[in-house]
Amino acid sequence: MTLSQNHPMLDGRTRDSALIQALTGKTPSHHPVWFMRQAGRSLPEYMKLREGVSMLDSCLDPAMASEITLRPVRRHKVDAGIFFSDIVIPPRLAGIGVDIVPGVGPVLDTPIRTAEQVAALPELTEQSLEPIREAVKLTVAELGKTPLIGFAGAPFTVAAYMVEGKPSRDHLGPRTMMHSEPEVWDGLMKWAAKASGLFLRAQVEAGASAAQLFDSWAGSLSLPDYEKYVAPLFFPGTGPRAGPGSADDPLWHRDRRTAERHARYRRGHRGRGLPHSAADRHRPAWPGGVGAGQHRPGAAHRTMGGPRSPCA
Repeated sequence: MTLSQNHPMLDGRTRDSALIQALTGKTPSHHPVWFMRQAGRSLPEYMKLREGVSMLDSCLDPAMASEITLRPVRRHKVDAGIFFSDIVIPPRLAGIGVDIVPGVGPVLDTPIRTAEQVAALPELTEQSLEPIREAVKLTVAELGKTPLIGFAGAPFTVAAYMVEGKPSRDHLGPRTMMHSEPEVWDGLMKWAAKASGLFLRAQVEAGASAAQLFDSWAGSLSLPDYEKYVAPLFFPGTGPRAGPGSADDPLWHRDRRTAERHARYRRGHRGRGLPHSAADRHRPAWPGGVGAGQHRPGAAHRTMGGPRSPCA
C-alpha cells in the first residue's frame, strides 16, 4: 500500500498526536482518549441527524458519515475520531442483501451456509468503496492534527454474521461449519478477510492515521479452534492478514478474549483492544500497561503507552 505525500501520517499532521505516539511505542504527553464507534450515537445531535435515515444508508452517505464521525470530537475535544461505519458494510457494498433491523442488529436476506453459496459470493470492488474514501477525506480535512481511526470487522466476526444470518448468542452455525465443512469455512473466511482488508485499506489510503479491527464474536471460540480456523487467515507470520499493510502500520485488534490470548497473538499489531473487565483482571500480562475501554453509549476509550501494548 502506497500513501500519498499529503496523507496525515506523511505530512506530519498526526504523527506527533498522543494516539500515534502511543501506538508506535513512544511515550505520549497524556493517555489518548476517544469515543468508541457506537458512543456518538447517544448524542442528541446524532439522533437528530439520523432521523428518517437507516443505519447502513447513513454509513454510505459520505457527508453524513463524516459529520457523525466529527461530532463527538467537536463536542468533547477527544484525541481521535473513529470512522462511523458498521461491520456489515463490506458485504452490503459487495451486493449481499443485509440490513440493520432495529432491536435485532444485522440481518442477512439469505444466510451463507453452503459451498455453492460461498463460491457465488460477489467480490467487493474498488469502485464500490468510493463512498468510504470520500467520507474519510471529508473527515480528515476537518480533523486537522487530530487522527482518524479506521474501522472494520475482523474476518471471523464478519463470517459469523454471514453464517448465522443475524446476531447469535453462541455462534453455533460458524463453529459447526468450521468443524464439519472446513473447506467451506476456509473459503468464507478468505472472502471475509479480503473484503475487510479492502475496506480498511480504502480508509487508510484516504487519510486514516490508524486502524482498528473489531472481532466482537471471537470470544466464542476455544483457543485451539481460534488457532486452527481463524489465526491462519489473520495474523502475520501464520498466513494472509486482513489489515491494510505491513506490520508497522498503526493497526490494532479488539476482541473479547482473555489477555493471555491477546499476549499470544499481539505480534504484528501496534495495540490490542480489551474489554474493561479483562484489562483489570489481566493487567500484569501486559508490559507497559493496559488501558480499559467502556462499551456503553457515551463512554470513551483510552490507550496506555508501551511498545506494542496500548489497548483501546
